[in-house]
Amino acid sequence: MGSSHERVKEAVVVTPSEATPTCVLPLSAIDSQPFLRFTIEYLLIYKPSTRLGLEHDGSTLACLLKSALSKALVPYYPLAGRVRTRPDGSGQLEVLCREQGAVFIEAVSDRTISDFTNKAPRHVTQWKKLLSVHVSDVLKGAPPLVVQLTLLKDGGAALGVGFNHCLIDGIGSAEFLNLFAELANRRVKSRPEPVWERNLLDPKPGKGIPSSTSSFVTLPEFNSVPDISGFVTRFSSERLTPTTVTFDRTSLVELKNIAQSTRLTYSTTFTSFEVLSAHVWRSWARALNLPPNQTLKLLFSINVRGRVRPNLPSGYYGNAFVLGCAQTNAKDLEEMGLWYAAGLVKAAKDRVGDEHVRAVIESVSESRACPDSVGVLIVSQWSRLGLEKVDFGLGKPAHVGPICCDRYCLFLPVPNQREAVKVMVAVPASAVDKYDYLIRNHYT
Repeated sequence: MGSSHERVKEAVVVTPSEATPTCVLPLSAIDSQPFLRFTIEYLLIYKPSTRLGLEHDGSTLACLLKSALSKALVPYYPLAGRVRTRPDGSGQLEVLCREQGAVFIEAVSDRTISDFTNKAPRHVTQWKKLLSVHVSDVLKGAPPLVVQLTLLKDGGAALGVGFNHCLIDGIGSAEFLNLFAELANRRVKSRPEPVWERNLLDPKPGKGIPSSTSSFVTLPEFNSVPDISGFVTRFSSERLTPTTVTFDRTSLVELKNIAQSTRLTYSTTFTSFEVLSAHVWRSWARALNLPPNQTLKLLFSINVRGRVRPNLPSGYYGNAFVLGCAQTNAKDLEEMGLWYAAGLVKAAKDRVGDEHVRAVIESVSESRACPDSVGVLIVSQWSRLGLEKVDFGLGKPAHVGPICCDRYCLFLPVPNQREAVKVMVAVPASAVDKYDYLIRNHYT
């Protein structure tokens, strides 16, 4: 077969199936952070099915999905609006809701299921056309939701979905996708109603300046560190090579055993996330051959729905996370071992409570604090969102991942292996062989 490509057949605007409020809704201080002004892009791959007309041209499935999307946009009507900057000069964002609609695209491709399962893309943008609308600026009138159905050569289907991250986080987007799928499958389950209430993650009244308690909270994720290794230049100029490695339950247990057998405090136990993120961080850093005194950070999202007081209501689908930050230098990360790195991750998680979250809110509101990129590896955990359960009537997806694989590390679900995790990240080409060796050898 020649080079694979996609061809768009049709693109339409889908509006809510019922009348929804015309209004302006404020986004929270957490939603309005500059580093969230991009699109979350999911790629779900489904095996061939004869249930919904895929044996012909897929028009039955496309009509079904457009109808279900229209219905899902009723309770989630802000996803049919448009995000803009508030006119008050605060830099905060808001959503203009006038039923402007989401975009639905139909396309065909000469790719097959085997192009996606159990392998990484050959280059970072290989699958880019499976979501044909790419938004460079989410504040310039772009639709906050784009869905693309692409029929594959072997009868399978690819569903690309893009969400404006300012409006919704991973947990919220997975809730929306599951409702969307259930409406298409005509099997809607009982679930919490979507909740807006973005004011819950705004500064509290009277907190125009940082409070005395929050002034004692350190936020290393927002601190700049010296770039003594040409880190930024390397990642912007060198070709990045996508990688993927799957860790099954046995591998994760092995990593836990290694970390806990060498730990200094015998009362400490580690979760799968703590040991896996630590192992990936160490493998990545060692493969890059950084100077011993280069400061490194591992940033990862921490769901705060149950960490703030009072807890956020069920159904809250806005950005309800802060960044956990594990920090050390390249020398200690390599020499101190897996237990040390896992301990840093655990400590970063343990620091996050209501006071920490309020300090982040005040910081991003007042100073527009934003994470630095020097020495940073970002990990995002998609493996616990429920994306592997999204069934439009085609069965559960055979593959769940991003449209493009880049320097942000993703923990992905593995079909039919509930406790397994697939790690996908793009690494500079000069480091990819060493990274691949280190990530697959747990005792190095």
